[in-house]
Amino acid sequence: MARVLLENVGKIYPGNVRAVEDFNLEIEDAEFVVMVGPSGCGKSTTLRMVAGLEEITEGTIQIGDRVINDVPPKDRDIAMVFQNYALYPHMTVYDNMAFGLKLRKFKKSEIEKRVRDAAEILGIPELLQRRPKALSGGQRQRVAVGRAIVRKPAVFLFDEPLSNLDAKMRVQMRTEISRLHTRLETTMLYVTHDQVEAMTMGDRIVVMKDGLIQQVAAPTDLYDNPANAFVAGFIGTPPMNFFDVTITKENGTLTLKEDTFELTVPPAWKELLEPYTDKGVTFGLRPEDVGSLTAEGIEGAPKITADIEVVEPMGAETYLYMNTGKNDFIARVDSHRLCHVGEKLDLAVTLSKAHVFDKETTKLIV
Repeated sequence: MARVLLENVGKIYPGNVRAVEDFNLEIEDAEFVVMVGPSGCGKSTTLRMVAGLEEITEGTIQIGDRVINDVPPKDRDIAMVFQNYALYPHMTVYDNMAFGLKLRKFKKSEIEKRVRDAAEILGIPELLQRRPKALSGGQRQRVAVGRAIVRKPAVFLFDEPLSNLDAKMRVQMRTEISRLHTRLETTMLYVTHDQVEAMTMGDRIVVMKDGLIQQVAAPTDLYDNPANAFVAGFIGTPPMNFFDVTITKENGTLTLKEDTFELTVPPAWKELLEPYTDKGVTFGLRPEDVGSLTAEGIEGAPKITADIEVVEPMGAETYLYMNTGKNDFIARVDSHRLCHVGEKLDLAVTLSKAHVFDKETTKLIV
């Protein structure tokens, strides 16, 4: 177990292609941190720099009290689980899990104990004599994780380990990895492009875009208090709705105005939004914070009137793909509310949970 510290870390590839810029992050001992972002944002490159598989162009990385910039990967006391499992096809599961220990000249009895213990933790003791081709994708992933466990490293690194699994197996495996973290109490750094994985697994989440950290926070903080429009739109399923609105002022009252609706600005927002009077801003509202007035019986609530374009039943709830004429958005409503394409609905808006972003900088205003 160890603390991991990245200070001003950067990566520039030949041709002056910058993949990571000014990356600063402190991972506490035994913390589970998830890096998430779209493809090409630099998250895997950062992980590979921690692993020693990519050279660091700028900055320093520490594991424990040791700077590891020039330390070979094998001496960094880390174990990495790859996206493609990277199992030796000609070896049994046992030999795949034991291989790293054999290279390090561990005693046979210690290798046996570690492999058996890891197999029990992962529920695969009956697979030890099989070869990878005889395993399912989920079983192969367990073997790859088991190979990391037997090393008893200071830090576990995961590079999109579940992306090759089907949806049901991904849910099962992310639960198992979270349970494993609780049991082992080991520092883990996990990379994914799937924000559902990030939200359900991480103690903290690092959101990246274009090689830069956008925000680092606990899952609920990211969801409730996004630093900018990118984080707001990336975290959450379905994603946050964004409306192009103008802030107007009449008789001292501020209003968020769109072609088809007007929302009175709450008093608590007035001081922050007054400088944007007569300017365009981005109004953000999550699908669950838009509800049907008819279904909920909310009279006198601020509302948006929109046309239903698509109805998507999800079982416990229904997603309505709506259009105001100027903006498309998604509303999440009760599944028992019968809705039809072409219907016009008045939708209640929970303004206390809404967000307003600067249109130019995309940063959160309120």
